[in-house]
Amino acid sequence: MPITVSNNGAVQQASHHLASAQEKFQMSIRRLASGKRIVGPNEDPGTLAVSMKVRASVERLVGAQNNVRSGIGFLEVQDGLLETAGRILMRMSELKGYATQDPLKSESDTASYNNEFEDLQFQLHDISQMEFNGESLFSDRHTSTVADQNAYFGGKDQDDDRAHLISIYTSSEGSSGSKVLIHKSLMLSALVIENVESPRTAWAGAQAGEATAWSGVAGTAPTAGEISGFVALARSSSDNHTALSLGNVKTETLEAAIENIVFLRAQTGAGMSRLQFAMDSIATQETNMRSALGRIEDVDMAMESANLAKYGILMQASAAMVTQANLSNEVALSLIRGM
Repeated sequence: MPITVSNNGAVQQASHHLASAQEKFQMSIRRLASGKRIVGPNEDPGTLAVSMKVRASVERLVGAQNNVRSGIGFLEVQDGLLETAGRILMRMSELKGYATQDPLKSESDTASYNNEFEDLQFQLHDISQMEFNGESLFSDRHTSTVADQNAYFGGKDQDDDRAHLISIYTSSEGSSGSKVLIHKSLMLSALVIENVESPRTAWAGAQAGEATAWSGVAGTAPTAGEISGFVALARSSSDNHTALSLGNVKTETLEAAIENIVFLRAQTGAGMSRLQFAMDSIATQETNMRSALGRIEDVDMAMESANLAKYGILMQASAAMVTQANLSNEVALSLIRGM
């Protein structure tokens, strides 16, 4: 083999292997530092695309979890207010007994009870106006549209077409995926009760041939010209109607109102139960999706650590061989010196 100086093939090959080992050594460092198997789009474009789609699904599941948490919080606040409304109605029923069933009470005593009874009607209306993060907790309309149709409370025969429902999306597909419908409790409508000895129901638009679509929007007692035989137990302070007194409301009416509030609380509890199951399902999906994402993009630390050591040794060996290959020029120089 001839001895040459201008072109040293050994140096070229050793330099090539040195550059290759150095590149792989640096790649191992980047993988170990990031924890990702794919650190550049040129390595495995197909796997990178799959990992990005899976990660996007995980993020959407996190958003769905936040939606469900908000829905549960909405219903918890709603239930707390309904519980308060139930206690107010029980107090009103208690006042009815004090004022009308105790012959020893004077007219002054009865007037005092009436004052509290009227104030409690205002309190019920104030509760019905409460909001959760700017969203009303209770409703008298089918949707949030001001000009929309009235929403009516129907108890066990509640028609969703006359209720106010909110959709809580519970999947990574958003509005095209699964959802849970929760109710804005129809508290005002549930407190408009037939004032007879055995009240049938709250005003649900079913009585009087639906000639009048009145649902207690203003919280005032309906007059004879509106709905005959019905009274509203919630009253706004801005109403011009005369407040209900203990003498013109029946005990059975108050008991029916309490039953309606109990139904609304059960309705709220059912929504909370569904949302909790949805939360558990989303959490399971997120766990599985994150596991799948890890299998796709996470680096094998043990294998990559071994690669780092291997390429480190190869890089040092290649550098040493470049040095040795350069020494071949010394042979040609020694021949020249011997001339």
